[in-house]
Amino acid sequence: MRVGPLAQRVGWTTHGRRGSFARVTSKATPAQRLGDLALLRRVRDRIDREFDQPLDVEALARGVNMSAGHLSREFRAAYGEPPYAYLMTRRIERAMALLRRGDLSVTEVCFAVGCSSLGTFSTRFTELVGVPPSVYRRDAAQATAGLPSCLARVVTRPVRNREARAPGPRVE
Repeated sequence: MRVGPLAQRVGWTTHGRRGSFARVTSKATPAQRLGDLALLRRVRDRIDREFDQPLDVEALARGVNMSAGHLSREFRAAYGEPPYAYLMTRRIERAMALLRRGDLSVTEVCFAVGCSSLGTFSTRFTELVGVPPSVYRRDAAQATAGLPSCLARVVTRPVRNREARAPGPRVE
């Protein structure tokens, strides 16, 4: 019995009986892995492009014909964090830039970066940056005064707590 292209793609095979399939447990081929990485790159690029739109993992997964669970596992394996965490990091980075400008309120920044809840935005902002958005807005303009915006973005990039490095000895 011939196996269809979808069955071949997901690794199913027949064992000589009509309508009977068994899952092949072999690893993905290098070509399949490259194809999956290209799909993951498309998801990452979409998050970078549309961070201010209402995105969820299910919508991202539908865009590349994967299940949400599979996308989350593969995205984490490729980029070190799940798609939702990556999306929130991008949103917080953009919020930091808008708050440094100082011309928008925290609520306006929250909605401008695609968050629908001010409470969730403030909680995530505080987790990533270490201070609430209102405090960051008040203090950030002075902290990055005189720095070009490209350098200010690098210096103030949020770092998740588990990624933060322990301070080492200072060399002066």
